[in-house]
Amino acid sequence: QVQLVESGGGLVQPGGSLRLSCAASGSIFRDYGGAWYRQAPGKSRELVAGIGRSGGTNYADSVKGRFTISRDNAKNTMSLQMNSLKPEDTAVYYCSVFIVTRRHWGQGTQVTVSS
Repeated sequence: QVQLVESGGGLVQPGGSLRLSCAASGSIFRDYGGAWYRQAPGKSRELVAGIGRSGGTNYADSVKGRFTISRDNAKNTMSLQMNSLKPEDTAVYYCSVFIVTRRHWGQGTQVTVSS
């Protein structure tokens, strides 16, 4: 069974930083890479950042230069470092992995950016 558990969400002021982490059941991120998605109220779920099996990364235009996705294969974790946060970054953030034929999701963690 593939299990993904996010942590690190919370309330932060505009301009602040948060680091989200996702723990996987086994060497998921090493073998398949992973991604972070987010969903804000009234909006569809969108891709925020992805990291490929070989380590290549991609980002949504809205977060380029502010967010960094990474993984620690020894710990089977994937992280999203979020800097210079804006109110529009407020959303539930989801850890995700695509394996063979389907996408797997964590439970989500709330990030709220507000003064």
